[in-house]
Amino acid sequence: MRIGLFTDTYFPQVSGVATSIRTLKMELEKEGHSVFIFTTTDKDVNRYEDWQIIRIPSVPFFAFKDRRFAYRGFSKALEIARQYQLDIIHTQTEFSLGLLGIWIARELKIPVIHTYHTQYEDYVHYIAKGLLIRPSMVKYLVRGFLHDVDGVICPSEIVCDLLSDYKVNVEKRVIPTGIELAKFERPEIKKEHLNDLRRTLGIHPNEKMLLSLSRISYEKNIQAVLKSFAEVLKEENQVKLVVAGDGPYLDSLKEQALELEIQDSVIFTGMIAPSETALYYKAADFFISASTSETQGLTFLESIASGTPVIAHGNPYLDNLINDKMFGTLYYVDSDLAGAILEALLVTPDMNQLKLADKLYEISAENFGKRVHEFYLDAIISNNFQKELAKEDTVGKRIFKTVLYLPQKVVAVPVKGSRRMLKTSKTKLKKIKDYWKEVD
Repeated sequence: MRIGLFTDTYFPQVSGVATSIRTLKMELEKEGHSVFIFTTTDKDVNRYEDWQIIRIPSVPFFAFKDRRFAYRGFSKALEIARQYQLDIIHTQTEFSLGLLGIWIARELKIPVIHTYHTQYEDYVHYIAKGLLIRPSMVKYLVRGFLHDVDGVICPSEIVCDLLSDYKVNVEKRVIPTGIELAKFERPEIKKEHLNDLRRTLGIHPNEKMLLSLSRISYEKNIQAVLKSFAEVLKEENQVKLVVAGDGPYLDSLKEQALELEIQDSVIFTGMIAPSETALYYKAADFFISASTSETQGLTFLESIASGTPVIAHGNPYLDNLINDKMFGTLYYVDSDLAGAILEALLVTPDMNQLKLADKLYEISAENFGKRVHEFYLDAIISNNFQKELAKEDTVGKRIFKTVLYLPQKVVAVPVKGSRRMLKTSKTKLKKIKDYWKEVD
């Protein structure tokens, strides 16, 4: 199968969407499929260095300077897609490359699947300070975009319920993004490596380590973690919070830590190398997140794959993922976060290896790739069936139109070697015309 993935964001840009796309690409290629990524240009990458990554000329998006928007090269992209003989297109974003993918799919008469990654109600305040697009407008924009796709992949039940509320009627399947387990199992990371990291961070052997690892932005709600952590320290002071990552809200969080007078118990690491994420997860006693804007949240999967339980704001996706106390502790009201942290510190059991093995396959990239491929096959079969129906319909059109263009008073048919004139009325012919209009 030859697959085109269309996205406005891809590496070296760092995001959950980019990670999901790369994971899918690798799993599909393991199964022998050819995968081509159509994405935006990036100042840090030679656009021609990889022939399977087609980079479309782009500029920074005005509301998100670290994201880009394609502005030309669309006809060339169509030409390339035609040359590569794509069987299906899978769009991953709703902006320039998403719209381009839908257009190319229609030009090539192939199906298009879309993954809906982002809950935009949490992000519209970035666009003209919320004056241009209101949260209430999002459903109409999303419904319009998804009207022209053949199916939607929902990374979680949250997304599926959201799109149902938007009255999106195309087929929806819940397929959580999987992760590469080998990147987080990492048997070469030994106990001494974990002790070295904790010592470098200033965490004593008798202290517990909470880890927040993400892009540092307002919607990640790390500010709620700091606020609740200050409450926790009043009850339990043998615990440290490590905030790993960088982003536009980092300075604000540092100021908040000072205001709460918890700066001695909070460690801001800045950006860490991707190769070190598993080390941080394994060194931590718990991964913590108060974000409510995640449609899935790959960091939860990464933490569990590393053998580290999570503390997080509950939602339908996490209710399914964290289905045993050993995988983590969920809370549902902001004011309960401090209590959830204390509860996790006190009563979280050790990981059961058999249960963990089952959970790991469930969240694996292998399982993810197979389920997406199944959706592709169903979409292609459905598309081919529709094409066959269209062909049959075309034959029917020709027959009807042949009859209708004959003289309306008489239709001649041969009967037993002679020609008998079959009389028909204008009324009957009008009924046939009216019927055809309905079919058409």
